[in-house]
Amino acid sequence: MSAVEKKTVLIADDEVSVRTVLSHALKRAGYDVMAAEDGATLYQWVSEGKGDLVITDVTMPGESGLDLLPKIRAKRPGMKVIVISARNALTTAVAASERGALDFLPKPFNVDEVLDTVAHALRDNAEPVDNAVPDSVAAVDKDFVIGSSRAMQDIYRTIARLRHSDLTVLISGESGTGKEVVARALHAFSQYKNGPFVAINMAAIPRDLIESELFGHEKGAFTGATQKSSGRFEQAAGGTLFLDEIGDMPYEAQTRLLRVLQEGEFTAVGGRRPIKAQARIIAATHRDLRALVRSGAFREDLYYRLNVVPLHVPPLRDRKGDIPALVQHFLTHSGATKVFEPAAMEAMTRHHWSGNIRELENCVRRLAALHVQDVIGVAAVAAELTRLSSASVDKQEGITLADAVRRYCLSVPGMPEPGLYSRVLYEVERPLIQHVLSLTNGNQIKAAEILGLNRNTLRSKIRDMDIEIRKRV
Repeated sequence: MSAVEKKTVLIADDEVSVRTVLSHALKRAGYDVMAAEDGATLYQWVSEGKGDLVITDVTMPGESGLDLLPKIRAKRPGMKVIVISARNALTTAVAASERGALDFLPKPFNVDEVLDTVAHALRDNAEPVDNAVPDSVAAVDKDFVIGSSRAMQDIYRTIARLRHSDLTVLISGESGTGKEVVARALHAFSQYKNGPFVAINMAAIPRDLIESELFGHEKGAFTGATQKSSGRFEQAAGGTLFLDEIGDMPYEAQTRLLRVLQEGEFTAVGGRRPIKAQARIIAATHRDLRALVRSGAFREDLYYRLNVVPLHVPPLRDRKGDIPALVQHFLTHSGATKVFEPAAMEAMTRHHWSGNIRELENCVRRLAALHVQDVIGVAAVAAELTRLSSASVDKQEGITLADAVRRYCLSVPGMPEPGLYSRVLYEVERPLIQHVLSLTNGNQIKAAEILGLNRNTLRSKIRDMDIEIRKRV
């Protein structure tokens, strides 16, 4: 970075270690640095015209970083501000974004990520958007998304960045991970928040009624249609329409949905008058839509229409550090004044929650209701977790591969779509190949030998099924 191009970064954080780490990293990257431990000094520098970019913590002596943001924006409208905070919460990310911050980075942060964000900000000449802070930005995390893991921080930042957008979001994740909770948070912190949030589970509706449920119907449109009825698209006008389990939508209904997304209007079943679609679309699925596209069970063009902003909600086993906060959240909402002793909380954290957050919530509520003492001990937790594990084993005992295939087929309502054979083979082959590759530590020659496949055939399947090979170090 030449002397002419050299930029100055202003840092405000009351932690000496944070100021030191950031200062050294930024100086090595070629920036000048001015660091302060409080917001008053930072604001004085900004007022004097110093600095090209600000990095500020939320919590500092005197004014908070969030309170300083509007003042900095008023004094220096073009100043870029990056907020860092140990308060790893959805509302912190949204509040920072609403007050004009360029980005929000949770502590502990990755220094390379900070440097990338700074470099990007100083290359970008666009003015920050001036946004009024809505009254709704309060401590509402208890009603929405809980967790401080890196994966959850990415979700928070995405929600904050989409607050003024009508882009379609596709949420993926296993059953019980909280996809609808994330969808509701996207709605609550969006320009559609004053409109309705309408959810529809595509897997729970008979295939011959899906179009009527989505688009409504006129009186006499079909047998049993004794009166006119509005559909979910019309009910969600001005708000958000949440299409849950979109991967289970019948193929012919997918075609109709695609047309609505393309043209921005629809007609009720049996109707002729076009109705303008005025709802923001959020979809969710626990299935691999790319695999369904490859097998011909899901329209590729619809997939790309829905997958404008992909958002993955991780399973609980990948965010175990969030379990104590979730446990406390469920305890509070159960109305109980009880607490878990440290060893009991550790046992809850170590447990493999196969049912994800839903299973964890049920367990906490049972312990809160049935445990008579104010402090829930490790013995009570161990007994409950043993019961859960036994129930899980009992449910799986006696299930053969043939039983699993039958259950898979029976889970598809009505007459299956064409390509059932390929879909079933894919559902069996992919996890089988992944498991064997895991056993061989990614050795394809050994895996091909175990599977009884030609090595080129295995490579072809790995490529076609988009299987990631992870080698243990």
